[in-house]
Amino acid sequence: MIDPAEFKQRLMELTGMKENRFHPFVWIVGNPIIGEDVYIGGFSEINARDANVVINCADSHRRCIGIAKQIDRRDISIGDHVFVGSHSVIKGGARIGHHSVIAAGTIVGPGEIPPFSLVVGNPMIVKPGYYLNEIKEPL
Repeated sequence: MIDPAEFKQRLMELTGMKENRFHPFVWIVGNPIIGEDVYIGGFSEINARDANVVINCADSHRRCIGIAKQIDRRDISIGDHVFVGSHSVIKGGARIGHHSVIAAGTIVGPGEIPPFSLVVGNPMIVKPGYYLNEIKEPL
């Protein structure tokens, strides 16, 4: 049986993934600034090249099909104490407020998500203040 630390090191060597605080199978490109107590599940990609805090900030489909000359890149902001479920997509221009939950498989489009929200589905449904009554005094 392989030692977990050895496996992690070998995985990083083979894939070029950098070590991160989330999970060995979270692929981080660039140097994003991610708030405290944020959870990002395995097999997620955080693409922060040429932008600030981002997850999948680049949208190249318009350039690819010849109707734009540049790749569209818009910053993404993720507040503190945010849970991002597996297989979620967060598009450029999204601003997620603190103490929010992005449910697994959700596609988050551009716009403001208020603090304490639950966001689910595709198209996304935002339930503002969903967790507000449960948090009497933040940790």
